[in-house]
Amino acid sequence: MVVPPHLSRHGNGTLDKDALRKELRMRRREHVAALPPSMQALVFHRPPAPLLELVPEGARIGLYRAGPMEAPPASYARFFFERGHALSLPRFEHRAAPMHFAAFVDPFEECDLEIGPFGLLQPAADAPVATPEVLIVPLVGFTAEGQRLGQGGGHYDRWFAANPGARAIGLAWDCQLVGTLPTEAHDHPLDAVVTPTRIYGPFA
Repeated sequence: MVVPPHLSRHGNGTLDKDALRKELRMRRREHVAALPPSMQALVFHRPPAPLLELVPEGARIGLYRAGPMEAPPASYARFFFERGHALSLPRFEHRAAPMHFAAFVDPFEECDLEIGPFGLLQPAADAPVATPEVLIVPLVGFTAEGQRLGQGGGHYDRWFAANPGARAIGLAWDCQLVGTLPTEAHDHPLDAVVTPTRIYGPFA
């Protein structure tokens, strides 16, 4: 996908991130709505072999709770759990609090989760802090070179800045691929991106 020509640009020529997010969310919504229910049940069912090569044995895996149109990582959570990996999910004390990761011990029944301040399930308040070594991340857009456009809150960029050794693997629909993205110094690149049809990376 090329960046739509109607998107606004700043005075320095860079694309406006908010306009790009709006465009990509619309494309993602239309893409997911067009998928047959049988197809939706099959995508992202099992991590592809090249992705598994990026996951060290015994590494703790961080995932996310998908919104209605985001690429769903729930099957990945169950897959890694059955392979013996410990899991973590983001947790927020309140909407203005920094994101941290806490232990997620039940990816099948999810009985250890509660509704968080953003309306998504997250580990309960008594769940221990558990920092992942490999993180499956959501995104709004990405490039074939591993640049990521997130929701705009900066939670993941700040977390990666504080945890520079963690690997970042994006999960996305194919329609979220763009030719270029506006980048800033604090934007954290991805080590790989997985879509229903292919894997991009790993990037050096």
